[in-house]
Amino acid sequence: QVQLVESGGGLVQAGGSLRLSCAASGSIFSFNTMGWYRQAPGKQRELVAFVSSGGSTIYADSVKGRFTISRDNAKKTVYLQMNSLKPEDTAVYYCKLTMSTGAGYWGQGTQVTVSS
Repeated sequence: QVQLVESGGGLVQAGGSLRLSCAASGSIFSFNTMGWYRQAPGKQRELVAFVSSGGSTIYADSVKGRFTISRDNAKKTVYLQMNSLKPEDTAVYYCKLTMSTGAGYWGQGTQVTVSS
């Protein structure tokens, strides 16, 4: 069983910062990418950013220059540093781990609320 535990969400004023963490545990032999997605009320889940096992990163256009994804392979943890937060960043943020086999695992989600 693979488990992902997210932390770091909360309420912040516009312009503020938050750092999300996602720790993976369980039968992880190798993994491909770790990433963050978000889902706002009434909207589809969307990619925010992901990082490959080699450290390559991809960001959604809406967060480029404000968010930074990083990973610590030894700790099996991925982070999302979110700066200059905007009310439109308000959503439930989900961590996803994709194994080299293609199997994907999701965390339970953490709420991020940005007040104007």
